[in-house]
Amino acid sequence: MKNIFLKEDASEYIDRINQLSPDSKALWGKMSVNQMLAHCNVSYEMVYEDIHKKPNNFIKIILRLFVKNKVVNKKTYSKNSPTAPQFIVKDERSFEIEKNRLINYIIKTQELGEDAFEGKISHSFGKLSSKEWNNMFAKHLDHHLTQFAV
Repeated sequence: MKNIFLKEDASEYIDRINQLSPDSKALWGKMSVNQMLAHCNVSYEMVYEDIHKKPNNFIKIILRLFVKNKVVNKKTYSKNSPTAPQFIVKDERSFEIEKNRLINYIIKTQELGEDAFEGKISHSFGKLSSKEWNNMFAKHLDHHLTQFAV
């Protein structure tokens, strides 16, 4: 698995994103390329923006017990995997705006580095190691970039 905190790996994700166009079509799933970019931005919004509602304590326990390992391990997501409600993007978005936001989030994450994420609290899963943060970011990006054949 790539390491989002390494400049060369982050650059590889950015190169793949730059291969997308507003006309890119998914190999599977229902999202447009614009929606997919916005969907990928949600992971970073939860780290850098205060715009998503945090789950209550009961939901956090459920997420830690039944979802966390699937999200932070190295095993790739299968096609048409279930999506948490806050990640569902139903409206159309601007390709350029969402693309630039995602690239900027990747750059910011890489520049902050592993140390900034070691023990950082996730909205849904509590304290994560930098390796778990990397796995979550990297496999989500790879899954959706592969979905759009880049």
